[in-house]
Amino acid sequence: MESMLNKLKSTVTKVTADVTSAVMGNPVTREFDVGRHIASGGSGLAWKIFNGTKKSTKQEVAVFVFDKKLIDKYQKFEKDQIIDSLKRGVQQLTRLRHPRLVTVQHPLEESRDCLAFCTEPVFASLANVLGNWDNLPSPLPSDIKEYKLYDVETKYGLLQVSEGLSFLHSSVKMVHGNLTPENIILNKSGAWKIMGFDFCIQSTNPSEQELKFLCKEWDPNVPSLCLPNPEYLAPEYILSVSCETASDMYSLGAVTYAVFNKGKPIFEINKKDIYKSFSRQLDQLSRLSSTTLQNIPEEVREHVKLLLNVAPAVRPDADQMTKIPFFDDVGAVTLQYFDSLFQRDNLQKSQFFKGLPKVLPKLPKRVIVQRILPYLTSEFVNPDMVPFVLPNVLLIAEECTKEEYIKLILPDLGPVFKQQEPIQASNMILLIFLQKMDLLLTKTPPDEIKNSVLPMVYRALEAPSIQIQELCLNIIPTFANLIDYPSMKNALIPRIKNACLQTSSLAVRVNSLVCLGKILEYLDKWFVLDDILPFLQQIPSKEPAVLMGILGIYKCTFTHKKLGITKEQLAGKVLPHLIPLSIENNLNFNQFNSFISVIKDMLSRLEVEHKTKLEQLHIMQEQQKSLDITNQMNVSEETKSNSTGNQIDKMFNNTGNDVPTSGSDSKENGLSSKQKKVSLTLEEKQKLAKEQEQAQKLKNQQPLKPQSHAIIAPVKQTKDLTDTLIDNMSSLTSHSISKPKVASSSSFSSVPSMGVGMGFLSPVDSTKRNIANGLNTNMGFQTSGFSLGAGTTNQNFFSSPTATGMAKMNMVPTANMPNYSPVSATSGISQPTQHNRSPDLSALDSLFGPQKPKVSMNQLSQQKPNQWLTQFVPPQGSPGASSSVLGPQMNTLGQPGFGMQGNPFFNPQNFAQPTNTMTNSSSASNDLKDLFG
Repeated sequence: MESMLNKLKSTVTKVTADVTSAVMGNPVTREFDVGRHIASGGSGLAWKIFNGTKKSTKQEVAVFVFDKKLIDKYQKFEKDQIIDSLKRGVQQLTRLRHPRLVTVQHPLEESRDCLAFCTEPVFASLANVLGNWDNLPSPLPSDIKEYKLYDVETKYGLLQVSEGLSFLHSSVKMVHGNLTPENIILNKSGAWKIMGFDFCIQSTNPSEQELKFLCKEWDPNVPSLCLPNPEYLAPEYILSVSCETASDMYSLGAVTYAVFNKGKPIFEINKKDIYKSFSRQLDQLSRLSSTTLQNIPEEVREHVKLLLNVAPAVRPDADQMTKIPFFDDVGAVTLQYFDSLFQRDNLQKSQFFKGLPKVLPKLPKRVIVQRILPYLTSEFVNPDMVPFVLPNVLLIAEECTKEEYIKLILPDLGPVFKQQEPIQASNMILLIFLQKMDLLLTKTPPDEIKNSVLPMVYRALEAPSIQIQELCLNIIPTFANLIDYPSMKNALIPRIKNACLQTSSLAVRVNSLVCLGKILEYLDKWFVLDDILPFLQQIPSKEPAVLMGILGIYKCTFTHKKLGITKEQLAGKVLPHLIPLSIENNLNFNQFNSFISVIKDMLSRLEVEHKTKLEQLHIMQEQQKSLDITNQMNVSEETKSNSTGNQIDKMFNNTGNDVPTSGSDSKENGLSSKQKKVSLTLEEKQKLAKEQEQAQKLKNQQPLKPQSHAIIAPVKQTKDLTDTLIDNMSSLTSHSISKPKVASSSSFSSVPSMGVGMGFLSPVDSTKRNIANGLNTNMGFQTSGFSLGAGTTNQNFFSSPTATGMAKMNMVPTANMPNYSPVSATSGISQPTQHNRSPDLSALDSLFGPQKPKVSMNQLSQQKPNQWLTQFVPPQGSPGASSSVLGPQMNTLGQPGFGMQGNPFFNPQNFAQPTNTMTNSSSASNDLKDLFG
């Protein structure tokens, strides 16, 4: 990379040094800036050609520079001869003015180091194009190296040279004397022009019809730059030391041969023995064969052979050559007409420009861009000619790349975009631009579109001409996708709406609606709903075409996937507008059906969407009700659980059992109950739904299996514990009376519960069991770890006087409760088929410690039955005293009481699976048997 940069730096430095050394100190640099070396030309390609610009006007020029270092090898008098010859040629060229001659912009200036003069912009010499690259910069410019002459360029170039010779021979009465490829210059537009008048010969009798010219004898001792090129010189110059206008025509034939043979001259001349070479050449010319001219096109081959004839009188003159059929090519004629365009009036120009689009496709792109386009754009200064020139310019723009369009065409189109005078021409310009709008929007930069192109479209929408408005409305949808959204929303749509509302033309109004319908897909949904649809209700016209246009916009919006109409818009604005329009008397049967079809579709969608919404609202309301009920149940149950838990904790503390309280849980429950009173957010609802799903999963789980608990063997010594048991029961009774009753609730807890049917074989068994467990039946309690209740699933046995069914025990683990292993579904539950087996209440027995004193039947029989029976059976009239609770009959102690067998409310499948259960021991049944026998 560094080496490439160094190479580039050295090249630039070298070029700059060459330019500086070549032009340094020359007066031409005062007015012109000299650029890079581009070509070479003139006699012997001695002149270097540079790009340049005029400092005052920034006009582009070509600077011809002759570096005197080239002739350092000559003696002083020879140097003077060369300088004089060069000066003479430039001075003669400066005096002559003709389109076929190189135009001099600044006369010759001499300095100590160089000669320099300025001309019109130049591309290269014909010799450079044909492959002679002497005195060219290194590296060779790629545009010259790759340059290829097209047939139309060759034809028209030779025609231009013929016209230049005709001007010299007929008007100036002069022989050029050195017509060679070095002295034919291709200007920036590709035109062939003559220079190199170093050896021109003026007629000695210009007033007479037969001109005479004095010719100098060939001097081989003179420097080559002081002699014409003998390879293109007529034989009479050397052999007879004479010349005439026909001598230049021979040179034209030799140039024509070289053009079609890649720059190779027809004869090679030995300059050291020129007389012998020309004698041999004369012999060859006299018997010139068609094989020698085989590369020349057949239609001009005979004319070239005539030009190369030995006899000057046989050669065609310049005027005759301009009229040969070879130059009647349509391309050459077109280019010739452009060169004479300044001589034509507007009518002739308009006729020519109308037919030009048929010719342009036949011409090479380079010829069109270099030769034709500059002529066309120069006509933009004539407003009357713009409508005729503009179609051709846009046709050329289609073939150009975007970069070429921006560089060569767009700068000249800027004033045309804004042209408004004369009105007729302005309207035609608008029509032409609208037809090529896709081209303009594709190749024009965004800034220029916003500043020049779109304002012209807006002007067309506001034009008084109905034809222009219709065309604009028809064309806008074709390039709507190329218009940026802000411009469309804020500038284009409002003008379309104004054109629709303000016009008196039905066609414009209908086309406005059609245009809006086609560009809906490029608009935003809410812009359409808020701006376009309300606009439709402002249209006063009721013609069928207008009504169908309105219907079309509604239908497009309604059915489009991106847009759509909301049901509120349908019900409130669209249908109230469409239904009255559907019964307009101007509509025919098919149009009415179209209206009704769209209206039905809208009503159908309105019905479906609103039904769906109502169904969703109904489901949400039902879910909300369920959530509210659940929340109330949770709050009530948590309140009861907290209060009951406190009572049981205190009771356990009185009996000597240390059961830790759940103060933190109570705080959390209280906090959660407060939060649940507030309206639930969506996240809270989702969380609650997940909790319900989890509860359902827990309910469907398999029963848990209890973990066996080793019971320490009781002391074998018999001890009377009747007094101790009675004292404990008395303290429990007094404790339950002193505590306030817990408020009844429709449910215990939202946590899954396990209902346990506790069936007693007889009232005596019930009494014994209550005494054995140390509990009073009149006391309903619920610990923080589990709850006991009787009745239906959702009723409290201790609080509801109408409770029926079997007892239910809700067992809920808490944080302060030991983690017990699962128990089987049958543990602690009396099976319906086992009538004589006592229920296993070891879960309650474990609350009183691992070593529970046993009471013998004899000790218990000393107490009156009614004293401990009433502790289990509630008094008459108290809650839970209904006989339906205790069983069908309880008149005598010996009769069977209530049990699980035959109870319609008892179903093991209805019991919720607890997460933890209390440990069970088979020794509990043995203890009861010891107590009750």
